[in-house]
Amino acid sequence: MKLFVYKSLEQLLKTCFIATSLLVVSLWLVIGLVQQWTVANIALTSAGLLLILWLCFSYIYKRTIIAFKRASMHLEAVHNDDYCQYAKPAFSTGKVREFHRDLENLSSHLQLLKSRYDQHIFLVYRLIDQLDSPIMVFDQQPQLTYANGAFNELFPQPWQIFRHSSPELLGLEFVDNNWHFKENLRDNKWQIRHSEFIDQGKTHQLMVFVNIESALRQSQLNAWQQLIRVLGHEINNSLTPVSALAQGLSLKAQGKREKQALTVITERCQHLQDFVSRYASISKPFHLNCQMLSVINIAKRIQGLLKDIPLQVELKTERFWADPAFIEQVLLNIIKNAVEASQPGGKIKLTFSETVNSSLIEVVDSGHGFANLDNLFVPLYSTKQNGQGIGLSFCRNIIEHHKGTIKLVNNDNSPGVTVSITLPLVSQEKQ
Repeated sequence: MKLFVYKSLEQLLKTCFIATSLLVVSLWLVIGLVQQWTVANIALTSAGLLLILWLCFSYIYKRTIIAFKRASMHLEAVHNDDYCQYAKPAFSTGKVREFHRDLENLSSHLQLLKSRYDQHIFLVYRLIDQLDSPIMVFDQQPQLTYANGAFNELFPQPWQIFRHSSPELLGLEFVDNNWHFKENLRDNKWQIRHSEFIDQGKTHQLMVFVNIESALRQSQLNAWQQLIRVLGHEINNSLTPVSALAQGLSLKAQGKREKQALTVITERCQHLQDFVSRYASISKPFHLNCQMLSVINIAKRIQGLLKDIPLQVELKTERFWADPAFIEQVLLNIIKNAVEASQPGGKIKLTFSETVNSSLIEVVDSGHGFANLDNLFVPLYSTKQNGQGIGLSFCRNIIEHHKGTIKLVNNDNSPGVTVSITLPLVSQEKQ
């Protein structure tokens, strides 16, 4: 049975041609011998029969192979995701025509599926663009192929500059089945979630960068609020009877020294009560009345309130979106801190500018800077001798209610500190 198993259609056709030719020539020889033809006649007629058989075989072979080649061309177009090209069938009717019709139906079905898939991918990329979290897409290499507008939160340049960059060039590393930033400061701020998807037959990796800084800060703030509430409750419970007792005794005291001592006790109790009340105000909710503010007007008000301070103002934009009362209070606190940190006569520079995605306010002083920047926003922490650690925490609370950020960094090439306040543009705020 293995003799009749053929590995290719060509081999089968050739075998059929040889077998048919031998059968026909053999029959023709038998007829020639029976009819007593001459050897010349038998040879000529046999050659003629073989020629006719060869021509018939060549025609059948060619038409059969052409039918398969056209089908193969159609399948190759499908393989290349081209569903609009159709190969013309070698026969107008019959099984070959039915086979090509099935291929056309398959192409139409795949075209429909591809259209739906492309729509889904388009919607996915549109959704990625609308998200506030930075998102990157890497191909199989892996190289950066796409990122959304929030990419600017990770790097100051547009993502197109980093196109085809590897994760390593972007400061990323894959450790313990998770992506991380190599830089500790960024790694502590961003949590990276990754997944895979297939686009145009290729596997892509999707990285979503989640800013956990606000969540950590909120957790810290909740802890401080709880601590302040407990301390405030206990201190007030202790101070109230002490203050009342001291006031009562001061009325009965006869000696001047005793009265002064009781008065001091009463004043210190009141001071401690005010101290606790001020700390309790750090975390109290408040309502913002944001509006479009004129930079010139805000700068003039600040300069009018701080006439004795050598304040240098630089305006690189005309307007920004904020609550006038709260933003003014924040700027006053920061500028006063800058004055206290600087030498007498030291200049303070206030700059208003605008980036692609936000408004930027910077206050630069020429003071001694900070040895430890990590604890500046921690309540109760202060670098001043008589400081209470309220001002910067209050400022950050206000800026974060504006959906902005505030950062303090020591100047690189000169003494002093730069305070940067980033506020969203009005278009982003209304979204």
